Amino acid sequence: MFGFRSDGKKVKNESIMFRIIPHIMRTREDSQVYFSQDVPIKFMEAYINKKAEEGIKISYMHIIYAAIIRTIKERPSLNRFVVDGRTYNRNDIFMSLTIKKSLEDNAPETVIKLKFTGKETILDIKEKLEEAIQKNKDIKMSNSMDKLVAALEKTPNIVLKGVVGLFKILDKYGILPKKIIELSPFHTSAFLTNVGSLGIDAIYHHLYNFGTTSLFFAMGKKKKDFIHEDEEIIEEKCISIAFVGDERICDGYYYANSFKLFNKYIKKPELLENNVEEEKKEEKVTI
Repeated sequence: MFGFRSDGKKVKNESIMFRIIPHIMRTREDSQVYFSQDVPIKFMEAYINKKAEEGIKISYMHIIYAAIIRTIKERPSLNRFVVDGRTYNRNDIFMSLTIKKSLEDNAPETVIKLKFTGKETILDIKEKLEEAIQKNKDIKMSNSMDKLVAALEKTPNIVLKGVVGLFKILDKYGILPKKIIELSPFHTSAFLTNVGSLGIDAIYHHLYNFGTTSLFFAMGKKKKDFIHEDEEIIEEKCISIAFVGDERICDGYYYANSFKLFNKYIKKPELLENNVEEEKKEEKVTI
């Protein structure tokens, strides 16, 4: 209460502007900013083919997922969230991913939330992610979040409304039980949805007013598009990435530099095979 939370620490020494903004834009719905780009896949394809020769199967999603985690690690203000007019640094890096158990209209969906340090290599992340997806795609398998949802599903609507309202109040004052925060996919650093697997282009997905998610990424299907490169407009095979972020956690300059770093990892996925310390040593040697 009064600024204390189990999942983050209050940001100190904020500028007056960033202290005021959360009181002007009180919800994430008020403070959403949108950005999209078409990412050429030739660099990712070259890396994917190289790893295939080594007997390692890497996908576009593995690269994008790992690039997001590494970017959040190196750009820590991206891992902030705002609750009740206060800004917090999240204690850990979490990624939430929605998966459909099968590609059928009535097939159930589930959400997996995984914890990372940000020091993991792309191979570490791929292994952890694939294990979680394989486990949760089993129709008979129910993770902790599924069990919580199943319990609430049987609750009468008026009671359900009260329970969710209570969760929001407890979360607002930092007294939502730690166990619920750990289970909740809405209390996460970033969400990623791969709508390309459904055969459609990237979408702008809203941020949730419940929970603490400040970043939402969506990756679309492969397509051909015209992009601006080296002062020329050329046609390239691309994947579109749409992003929605909370503008209260950092300014536009910080976001822009963060996307430049993200693009560096997309263009050179091999950098994600190093941990953060190794990469910084390599940069110093190069300099």
